Amino acid sequence: MLILVLDTIHGGKTIGAALSARGDSVDLVDVYRGWESTVSARDAQEKTYDLIVAPVHLDPDYPHLQFFRKRGTKIISHHEAVRMLLGNCLPRPMIEITGARGKTTTAHALASLMNGAGILHTSAGTYRYPERELLARTGITPASILDAAAAAIQCHGWLIAEVSLGVTGAGSLAIITSGEDYPFAAGKKKALATKIASARHARKILLGEGIELDDELFEPRDVVRLDEVARVEGSTALFGAGRGARFTSPLLELKAYREPLLLAGTAAVMLGCDPKKLSSFTALPGRMAEERVGDSGNILVIDNANSGTNAVTTIEAARYARARSGNEELTLVIGQAEGDGKVCENFPTDQIRLALDAIRPARIVLVGPESYPQDQHSAGWEPLIAARAATLEEGYFAALAKTQSGSVVLAVKTWR
Repeated sequence: MLILVLDTIHGGKTIGAALSARGDSVDLVDVYRGWESTVSARDAQEKTYDLIVAPVHLDPDYPHLQFFRKRGTKIISHHEAVRMLLGNCLPRPMIEITGARGKTTTAHALASLMNGAGILHTSAGTYRYPERELLARTGITPASILDAAAAAIQCHGWLIAEVSLGVTGAGSLAIITSGEDYPFAAGKKKALATKIASARHARKILLGEGIELDDELFEPRDVVRLDEVARVEGSTALFGAGRGARFTSPLLELKAYREPLLLAGTAAVMLGCDPKKLSSFTALPGRMAEERVGDSGNILVIDNANSGTNAVTTIEAARYARARSGNEELTLVIGQAEGDGKVCENFPTDQIRLALDAIRPARIVLVGPESYPQDQHSAGWEPLIAARAATLEEGYFAALAKTQSGSVVLAVKTWR
């Protein structure tokens, strides 16, 4: 086939190489920069392609998409192309996880319950289990699943893969972690609807709380809803109709962990694993992990700096820090690292201001551009800005230098 692949930055080159390896003729278009295109826009529109492969985040009115849609050329997403490339050569089991939040935590928690060898592929990295050996850091584009699946097949193991903006549907189970929605693709698509539609090919689907499906697209027997099969009583999670499977963990008291742990436990039960080992699961770096620092351990650091950091998670981290430290004094390190291009969504000024108004920290360390987030509404916080920093690391050390007791909360939006 003659195939045109759009967007080399977000996995298009990988998909193109895989298509070429199986014998297809492939042209690439770098839709954002133009540097890596192998065909000009004019030449592409003079060719007769059998298939167009485009990322779901691309503006539907992008000129190539408009042109080939009018011509009647078949157009599929990067997710669908990866499913096509994987074919029947799949790891067993293969679990895909997508959603606005909780993907990484759900993936790590589920991996901790799996038996035998396997591959965990997340935004934090790709790891070989049970050794937990870091293999690569490639991001979570659909194309990144190709290498992760190959590694899982090579070790005759399972695959748990975090995927951005949907799933390929090739696996044994698709998990949608969150019902949170937002516009994307130049504001012309809705993220949740796109993620749900991508799961229609999956054998089984596990839905986070409050997510509704179109019953015409999905067989009810293939869909498991978290709020129907799991619940929390205090610090104990219970699963199944008889609630026989269970585990106890203090992390269940944290909103950031409650649903991911419930999803991981439910997925484990669906896969025939016991969720009880989640009792010993610990917080991940950047996701409410805690550390005592200082000469006498008198300063509690809550690390909640990750790619999903926002006002809600920051407010929760501050509440948790004060409860754990028993001290109201709190230093807040907040913002977005300069030049962090891997983070798709910014930490906007209004969200930072919302967090500051709710938390009312003793002092602030701002991470990001020097003028950020000064405006007419944030002038009242200027006296509390103890330092400015360009990176999370700089902000962390600046906060420790300014803090004598209480807690430090790291709430920097960054890729980790």
